[in-house]
Formats: sequence, C-alpha cells, structure tokens
Amino acid sequence: MTQSANTPQNLFGLDREQLRACFAEMGEKPFRADQIMQWIYRRTADDFDLMTNISKDLRTKMKERFVIKHPELVAEQVSQDGTRKWVLRLDGGNAIETVFIPEDDRGTLCISSQVGCAMDCSFCSTAQQGLNRNMTTAEIVAQVWFAAKTLGGDFQNERVISNVVFMGMGEPLANTAAVLPAIHIMLDDFGFGLSKRRVTVSTSGLVPYIDRLRADCDTALAVSLHAPNDELRDKLVPINKKYPIAELMDACRRYLEGKDRKTHIVFEYVMLDGVNDHPEHARQLAKLLAGMAAKVNLIPFNPFPEAGYKRSKPEAIKRFSDILREKKIVTTTRKTRGDDIDAACGQLVGKVQSRQKNRLSGIPVVTQ
Repeated sequence: MTQSANTPQNLFGLDREQLRACFAEMGEKPFRADQIMQWIYRRTADDFDLMTNISKDLRTKMKERFVIKHPELVAEQVSQDGTRKWVLRLDGGNAIETVFIPEDDRGTLCISSQVGCAMDCSFCSTAQQGLNRNMTTAEIVAQVWFAAKTLGGDFQNERVISNVVFMGMGEPLANTAAVLPAIHIMLDDFGFGLSKRRVTVSTSGLVPYIDRLRADCDTALAVSLHAPNDELRDKLVPINKKYPIAELMDACRRYLEGKDRKTHIVFEYVMLDGVNDHPEHARQLAKLLAGMAAKVNLIPFNPFPEAGYKRSKPEAIKRFSDILREKKIVTTTRKTRGDDIDAACGQLVGKVQSRQKNRLSGIPVVTQ
C-alpha cells in the first residue's frame, strides 16, 4: 500500500532502524526511537502525551509526522474455555480475525497476515473467501498491541501474551514483505521482546520462502501438511502441485541444519473423517518424517457451513496418534478450543461480512 508524503506514518509499521532514521532526519538523537518503542510496546501507550520522558516540543513534532493507529474492534466472541476471537476492521473496510488462547503455562495469540487467502485449501473456511489483499506491517503488528491492550497486560510487567503464531487468516510466506519486518518488531528488545522460539510462522509449503525465513528471522516453523502423499495433498492443499512433498521436506531439512537438538518443525495435520485419517496414512506419515526433528500436531477439524468434511472420530484420532508414537514420532492432539463460538478460522469474519452485505445497521459486540 502506497503512502502519501503528507500522510502521517503509523509507528506500528516502523522497526527500530527505520524509526532511528526518521529521528535522525528530524535532527534528534537515535536513542529517541528506543524510548518511543518502549512506550508503545512495553507500556502499550497510544498517546504521545503519555510519553513523559520526551520533550513537549518533540511530542508536537511527532504528532505532525506520526500516528499510533490500531484496528477497530468490530465483533468479539468469548468462549467458555476463555478463548477470545476478535474481528478487527482495517483501512478500506476490510476485516480480519485475531484469536487469543489462554492456557495454564502460556497465552497464545493467533494473528492474521492477509485479508483472506489464495491457497485454496479445501477444508479451510478462510480459503472460501479468496484473497482480498496483503496486510501491512503496521496492521500485523497492531494485532499484537491491540490484544495486549485489550487483555490488560503489556510486555514489560505482565506478559499475558507469551507466544505469537502466524496461524490466522492468510499464508504468511506469501506476504514476506510485511511479515518479516513485523517479526523483527516482535523480537526486538525494545519491541515486544519475544524470543524466536515464541514466534511461530505456519506455512502451507511455499518452499523458496521457507529458505528466506530461515535466513532472515529463523523463528519456529510449522508446516500445514495434512496429507502424507502427493495424490491426497494435491486435493487438500493445492500449492502442493507447485511444491510437492519431496521438495517441501528438503526445505524443512535445510531449515533445521545447524540448529540445536531442541529445535524441531511442527507438522500440522487436520483430521478429516474418512479422508486422511486411515492407519495407512499414519504409517506413510511416519515414514515421511523418519529421522527428522519433527513433531506432529493432530488437529480435530473445525466444521463450518458447506465444508464438505467432518471431524475424525475420537477413536480414529487416537489410533492415528498411537501408530505415529509407535514409530517414535512425537505426536500431540490439539485440544479443541472455542467449540461454543465460531471456531473455524475465518468463520466469524465471514458472518460479519455477510451482515455488511445485507446492509444490517450496526454490528454488535457479541460476548458468549
């Protein structure tokens, strides 16, 4: 998205080096950038007048040049298990989803990187909407800020959000121009200060960009696999036709080269009743991952209208898991969260967009 020379820059879109360059142009010391970032990310401040260690004159200059603009809350759903799903409105009227999942030992924020998605995975609610546009770095970063602010924590005294995962709407590696700078801000000590292991990028398998991610940020990597052979994966994850499983596995091995023994790649596998949950599929998957530092995360399917798929039966999921574990593959089954709200990614924003198309007046905040 292009920006007019007279349009104030959103500070959420500038990393520390860029912000230091801006202050140098203004005749200010570079360390001012560090102070500003601490106010924004460590104390979740969105008002320049709160920045009391900045002179009044500089604050006035900043108001003329910058904004601290976050998305507008359109709708919220709160599950009985504590999961919170927000629909946030971006510039241009587009909407995306952000989800917070609290657990005993962590708080995970699932963020979006695109408005919609072009990957066309057949079991994904977001894919049915198609791709509208890429999100900007500022829009991606602002999701984390918005969640921290809304949840009443920050990244200085109380870390309500301990992990950030790019598993919301969109394919992150199809938007590296915005995603990689956003990750830099998340990892920066003056930004959100997260460790590389606490930020996970999930991809459906854009092989060249897996290599780029390793060279640039080297965060935790998750791969949306969902099938152990090309014939089935071509149907479930169409990008497989361009980057088949053999190429994808080679990229994954390159990603792991030179890393310590604790590092592994998570392979996500949505469990679809009668489609990819047979014992033979489990044996094929175990063979595919043999010798790799891998962890398999079995994901019970989240149904959505007209999906055409059903969630695998509990006994089928257990049988699948048992086969993988017998083959020494570390395997977990994702605990279903938010089943009492619109759990499938993209489902709530789809409902909101449908309401807008029907010209209903106002979208209430829904709390369940």
